[in-house]
Amino acid sequence: MAGAGGLANLYGTEKDRVNCPFYFKTGACRHAEKCTRLHNKPVISQTVMIPHMYLNPIAAPMVDKNGKPVEYDKKYLRDHFEDFYEDTFEELMKHGEIKELNVVDNVCEHLLGNVYVKFTSEDDAEHAHNNLVGRLYAGRVLKPEFVPVTDFRESSCRQYEENECGRGGLCNFMHLKGVSKSLLRDLFSEQKKLYKERRREKRRREKDLTRGGRDDSPNAKRAVHHDSNEEVLGLGRPSKPDRETSEERRERLRGAFEHKHGKQQWDD
Repeated sequence: MAGAGGLANLYGTEKDRVNCPFYFKTGACRHAEKCTRLHNKPVISQTVMIPHMYLNPIAAPMVDKNGKPVEYDKKYLRDHFEDFYEDTFEELMKHGEIKELNVVDNVCEHLLGNVYVKFTSEDDAEHAHNNLVGRLYAGRVLKPEFVPVTDFRESSCRQYEENECGRGGLCNFMHLKGVSKSLLRDLFSEQKKLYKERRREKRRREKDLTRGGRDDSPNAKRAVHHDSNEEVLGLGRPSKPDRETSEERRERLRGAFEHKHGKQQWDD
């Protein structure tokens, strides 16, 4: 048993000669399929990675007419990233409740632009993953995948957090981009309201179904028969015509968001 415990302690560390510690910690490896260690890809996970989703400006530096690199303005870089972060959070939270959303600042090929979203449950992660496969963002096809990353503190570069990383953007550990506290507060507050409404709507539907199951009156029977006929004909209707449907609400929120921030880059 002591030997088994020792192996468990080695798993995913530099001393593990069988499993790749970088894939375990970041969901990516610079050697890719040529790595001499195993990449144990999870069938399901709370965390979904969307590779190369963020188009980081520093990965494609501008040059002036003389061919010399032009340094980006810090405010431009911050605004560019936070616009992306807000847009991405707003879209992803529709498919599952987000616990963490992280974007890396690394520019090495296997980490460049990677987006990691940790959901509150594996069910939410699976739903989001299935809905994102094949979607387009900025004209590019998304290829989300489940990754074993669950603790971003273990995945992050300690030296980067202390502004001391000598490898810069080529580091193999995550350089997580910072997000303003005010933006995070607003986004998670918006998500909280969305899922509070969804849970309320779910309880209302369950309550309506329970009531419907006990109601044996002729009027109730005629209403059930009428609704079932409409569903067969593809004419199903909500129980309360004056209640906004989920699709209408999503369109309204999207319209309000685009009015405030401009058209989103998501292509349905």
